[in-house]
Amino acid sequence: MKNTLLDYGYSKEEIENRVNDTFYAIFEGHNRFYFDGINETGYFMDTGNCDARTEGMSYGMLMCVLMDKKEYFDKMWKFSMDFMYMDEGYLKGYFAWSVAPDGKKNAFGPAPDGEEFYAMALFLAGKKWGDGDGIYNYTYWAKKILRTCLHHEISMWEKDSALIRFVPGCGFSDPSYHLMHFYDYFALWADESDRPFWKRAAQESRKYLIKACHPKTGMNPEYGNFDGTPNPYGPPEGHGDFYSDAYRTGANIGLDVLWNNNGKETGFSQIADNLINFFADIDPKDYKKYKIDGTPILQEDGTEEKALHPIGLLATLAQTTLACSEAAKANAEKIVRHFWETPLRTGERRYYDNCLYLFAMLALSGKYKAD
Repeated sequence: MKNTLLDYGYSKEEIENRVNDTFYAIFEGHNRFYFDGINETGYFMDTGNCDARTEGMSYGMLMCVLMDKKEYFDKMWKFSMDFMYMDEGYLKGYFAWSVAPDGKKNAFGPAPDGEEFYAMALFLAGKKWGDGDGIYNYTYWAKKILRTCLHHEISMWEKDSALIRFVPGCGFSDPSYHLMHFYDYFALWADESDRPFWKRAAQESRKYLIKACHPKTGMNPEYGNFDGTPNPYGPPEGHGDFYSDAYRTGANIGLDVLWNNNGKETGFSQIADNLINFFADIDPKDYKKYKIDGTPILQEDGTEEKALHPIGLLATLAQTTLACSEAAKANAEKIVRHFWETPLRTGERRYYDNCLYLFAMLALSGKYKAD
């Protein structure tokens, strides 16, 4: 897998140290947000909301398998199964998206991005470490999760369009949930009868993101209708703008091009170029909340609203550069070098930013790979 940081002149040793130090900071350091839970479990704390979310749990598991950290992986998976998996009720088979650190459910609805990342992490765990018994039969559970997503009475994918929903049964999507690079592997590893669907889902998600990303800025809304137009679902309003969830789309595009080398064919390189050219000369401390055309959002007092997760945005932009064309090469280098020189976030909002930070570091170092 291509090591982009090596191409920029950083040494193998300093890249390796930086990746390891980033993982250590998240799981063991003074500003960590991984914690051991009850009954030999472990969880990521969303430090801004004081809960554990399937988003973070599945992120953490994927980080662990990519870094070959089986003990942490198994603890996070056990927490997910002990406290988040729903084995009864009308959403049986899904995971509750938010629970308290003691395992008490804060909500009984699932978030589809959690299921996607769980499945990918579990498939990779089965391939790296082999399958065990019960919940540690990783491949079995990966297939079971995807089977539930597609065939549950309240499904996570809109069957006709093959597009992922924001939540099961709803009539719109979240562009950052579209993980076409994962679906290509689901089409190889999921239940054989579902593989054609996953192949189609990958193709349709790529088409969807071309529609959802603005043709000049490359920005996408947090929530989008199935035709790609923004959906300002509320309250609160504003989910039709380029804000926290939305940052992940560029990173996903970068990873898709890294894995599949198909940026020009899909049009993803143009989206990446647009994003990188927009942000190349903006300092992260000056990142704003934007409409997808790049217009800053004004607060009630008339001032421009700041980005809630500036380090996270910088990290996703750095990962987005993996999809850039030669035309944006100079600006891509600006972004990557700025990212390298920027430390992890500290304070109460560090969870989301630093998850995106580690994923970007893994992708840029060639360690975010499926085979």
